[in-house]
Parts: sequence; C-alpha cells; structure tokens
Amino acid sequence: MANPIQQSETASTNTAKRQRLSGHLHNHRQKAEHQQTDDNTVDLLPGLPNHIAQICLSLVNPSLLFSVCHSWRRLIYSPSFPPFLSLYTILSSTDNNLIKFFSFDPISSSWELLPPPPADPPLRLILRHPSFISRRFPVQSVSVAGRLVLLAATTDNFSPALSRPLIFEPLSRKWTFGPPLTAPRRWCAAGTVNNNTVYVASGVGSEFFDDVAKSVEKWEKVEGLKGKWEKVEGLKDGKFSRDAIDAVGWRGKLCMVNMKGDTAKEGIIYDSEENMWQDMPDGMLAGWKGPVTAMNEETMYVVDEVKGALRKYDPVRDDWQNVIESDNLKGAQQIGSGGGRVCVICGGGIVVVDVAAEPVKLWVVDPPNGFEAVTVHILPRMSKSEINFPVSL
Repeated sequence: MANPIQQSETASTNTAKRQRLSGHLHNHRQKAEHQQTDDNTVDLLPGLPNHIAQICLSLVNPSLLFSVCHSWRRLIYSPSFPPFLSLYTILSSTDNNLIKFFSFDPISSSWELLPPPPADPPLRLILRHPSFISRRFPVQSVSVAGRLVLLAATTDNFSPALSRPLIFEPLSRKWTFGPPLTAPRRWCAAGTVNNNTVYVASGVGSEFFDDVAKSVEKWEKVEGLKGKWEKVEGLKDGKFSRDAIDAVGWRGKLCMVNMKGDTAKEGIIYDSEENMWQDMPDGMLAGWKGPVTAMNEETMYVVDEVKGALRKYDPVRDDWQNVIESDNLKGAQQIGSGGGRVCVICGGGIVVVDVAAEPVKLWVVDPPNGFEAVTVHILPRMSKSEINFPVSL
C-alpha cells in the first residue's frame, strides 16, 4: 500500500511545478504580445534564434502552444512546423443534399471548409435521387500518402462522376488530378496498400458490364502524383458490384467483403506481392459485421453496427476482441483511423475512440449545423497560407 505521506508530498510537489509552469507561460505570453518588431516578427523564445526556438517548441504538444500566445498559435499552423492530425470529412447538407469537403481542427475545435475542387463543369455529386428515395449513393474516397483522394461517385444522370481521381494535399491546400482511370466507375471497392498505392475493384459505369464488374486496377506512386492506372489480377465474378465497399489495406494485403452490414457475405484477400486473390480466413469474415479500418495498415478494427462494439482483429487466433462497447457506436456507417484514434460515422455525427488511451476513451464530434457526415479520414492539418512565419531549418 502506498505511503499517504509520500502521496501528499508528491501532490504538493506537482502543485508547485504546475504553479511555476503557469507563471512561466504567463510571463512569456506578456512578453510575446509586446515584442513586436518593425517587420511584424516576434521572438518565439527570448534569447534564441527563431529557427532554434522552433526546434524546441516542436517537441511540445500543439494544444499547449495554442493556448499560450498568438505567436505560438501562428507557429503551429505555419508550413514549416510539424503538422498535427486533423479530421477530413465529406459532409452532406441536410437541406439540399449538397456535398461539401470540411476539415475539423482538434486543437481549436473548429471546422473549416476546404477549397472547392477544380472541375469544369463543376462536380455534381449526388447522395440521393428522387427515383430512389431510400437508396443512398456512395461517394468513395481514401487517405493515402498524407492526401485525401476522391475516387468514385454518381452524377444526377447515374454516370460515374470522376474519370480521374481528385487529390487534396493539406499542406499546400490544393487539389490536383490523378491519372485517368482505365474504367471510370461507381459502386466499386476502393482501398490502399503500403500507403502509396490505390486500388479500385468491381463496380459499374453508366450501366453494368461484366468485364468492369470483375476488373481491378491500381495506381502506384501516389505520393509523387506520377504513374498510371494498371490492371491487376481480376475477380472471379461480379458479386462485388452489389455495394460500395471499403477495401481495407492490411499488412501488404487488400481485404474486402461483398456486402455491408451484419449479413451473410463473401470475403476475399488480395496479396499485392503475389498478385493473387484468396479466400478470407473464417474468423475474420465471421466478425466483419460493420465498417472496418486498419490503423497504419497494421491493426484491424471493426464496429459491430448492431451491438455498437468496437473490436480488434487477432490474426494468430483468427478472431475479434472487444475494445469498447457503446450505444454511440450503434448504426456505424463508415470508419477511419490514424494517430491512435478510430473515428466512426454514426447517425451523421463522428464518434472518436482513443484506442491508445488506458482506459480507452470515447467522445463525439458534431458536424457543422445543417450538415451530416458521410465519410471521415485522418490526415495532417492544413497550413494557413496567410502565415509567413520567419522560421526555417
């Protein structure tokens, strides 16, 4: 049993440390706010060159820097400062079904609209159509190489909305185009492997064609925005064109099932090194009862959309282990992961689960008023182009 006197001494010491730290931060805040120079620059840490100060400050949690002073707040958004992770979402307007791209900054707890994608004519992506009121049309995107890649969607005339991918680079705040797809499609499977290769499989074009429904193509070298789409080993049939599927990259392989939800389904795995498909292990398939993600393409998580249980896959035992169960996770629709957190779209909002914490923590991020979340990804925060902070390494 711990000595209560030692506990009291430790508590007093910690309180004194916090008071000293608070005093230092208060003094720095006052100095930083009054040390503006003629060229509108400020010393990050008095007595140190800014490029040395930046190295020191980069070791501090950005949330602490944000709360101290304006100069440090500007610093963490400058292009030269190591970026923290943010949420990137596709949101749908609840009034007119319009689709917008947003980023959520966890440090300032604020939403920001992304620049509009370049398109001529403008993109016309639909989620619903009057002829199919109960049917939701997917907008498929992946996160790869620190970028958001928009791959497939449907137009109001039921055609593929994209003939080539649209890529958003957060640090430059710019959209660019990827190489033309061999077969533009919708209702397809989309995923990534090794954080630099994008795959699309199956799906349909304006109409169903068996050769498209069985085809698979990949785009390598996403990071350098080079290369082209190449066909790889195809599927044995067109069963995977029934639903829009997240093909999950996991340990150099691509895992996917042909149906969403807690229903009987068929599962297959693509080995990117061997260029071949194989059946999914029984245990993995049996527990695939909702959206699935793989943290850093290494640890696979699923949300049982009926029970609201987040589970982690154990490849040795070929089964899924409970991580946390919550009513907030019931009805899970889409999932993303990164930085030790799993983010789940549920009921138009975003449930964040910190799986690295002990115990595991869960909270909800509400979308902007009048919008509901469609997809979520975790990527580096956007730089703020108006900031030209005088620091360099």
